[in-house]
Amino acid sequence: MYVSATAQPHRGPLTRADSTAPTGPATGALTDYHVATLGHYALKGAALVFIEATGVTANGRISPNCPGLWADAQVPGVRRVAAFARSQGALAGIQLAHAGRKASTTAPWVGGRARGASTRATAEVGGWPSEVVGPMGGEAWCWDLKGLAPEGGFWPPRQLSVAEIAETVEAFGQAARRAVEAGIDVVEIHAAHGYLIHQFLSPITNRRTDQYGGSFENRTRLLREVIQEVRRNIPETMPLFLRMSSTEWMEETDLGKQFGSWDVESTIKVAKQLPSLGVDLLDVSSGGNHPDQRIQMFNSKDYQVKIANRIRQEVRAEGSKLFIGAVGLITEAEQAANIVQDDNTIAQEAETAAAMTDAKGGKQPMADVILVARQFMREPEWVLRVAWKLGVDIAWPSQFLRVRFPKL
Repeated sequence: MYVSATAQPHRGPLTRADSTAPTGPATGALTDYHVATLGHYALKGAALVFIEATGVTANGRISPNCPGLWADAQVPGVRRVAAFARSQGALAGIQLAHAGRKASTTAPWVGGRARGASTRATAEVGGWPSEVVGPMGGEAWCWDLKGLAPEGGFWPPRQLSVAEIAETVEAFGQAARRAVEAGIDVVEIHAAHGYLIHQFLSPITNRRTDQYGGSFENRTRLLREVIQEVRRNIPETMPLFLRMSSTEWMEETDLGKQFGSWDVESTIKVAKQLPSLGVDLLDVSSGGNHPDQRIQMFNSKDYQVKIANRIRQEVRAEGSKLFIGAVGLITEAEQAANIVQDDNTIAQEAETAAAMTDAKGGKQPMADVILVARQFMREPEWVLRVAWKLGVDIAWPSQFLRVRFPKL
């Protein structure tokens, strides 16, 4: 998945590795695949390697093949990944998540789906059609708005009760406790991309009339409770990250005009509350909560960086110590291919990343952390190439010294 800190601009990143068993006693447990994939990023210079989108409940996974940490039996697999990452000089993080109404879809290699499409995971392939949940319930609340039509890719959610919401909050805390037991160094709460917490935040997808819906205070209640519960279950000194969609890009839609939407101003309002709740870094992303969102995200490679910069300026103006992470520096396969093939482009990307976190000369950086994801799946040694182009002398694995890039 990602991550490079300002204090170590020469290191950074990682990726998703969703290949756990869909059924049986090993459901949700990490495998040799995760050790090999995530461990390789640590081997090639990543400072912090995240295990991504790990379900805090069985029905909170995106697919039956996604990892989970809702049971003690899943701790050893996480421990193996964390231990190997640290053996290579990296730290290990985990992203705790609940997919909400986006749950129980098939993994791409199971469903044979086209890129960008989803297919429903039935019980026959380990899915849980009747246990997909969200703030609202019924066919009208399927993520793709297609209900149970044959061409639909998502199951209708059922509405969570207040008691079930409390159980979900506790599940986040218990997953965090298990992460600590497994030797994880950083925990991130996933509240972005249309997953459960994001669904509660948005007035478009949350029309509840109880204490978890309606006002901004009520719609953000689940987020606050999850943060507090996770913080309570991890050491005081352990960094806690929060990933949010800074906007759902629904402001210009009919739904957004009728009900309001989750936007950058909403995120700034939450961001100012985060330090008092115990969050150390806000990981700024966007979109994913509704199929009618009005942006072609890949047509503007730095749109999320600009949003992160705005949020950082707002929170720093109030004296907040909240760190801001920016994503989206590399956004398109064609651009990534150019980076792989063109040393000049690599140099430009390296200089851009360094400049974004550069506080020299009295200027403010655009972000405190640069988060990189998919590029490391294409090119695991990307951090070594970037360091080379920046002229930063970093340690290479001793086994790879004979192929180390020459000094420029």
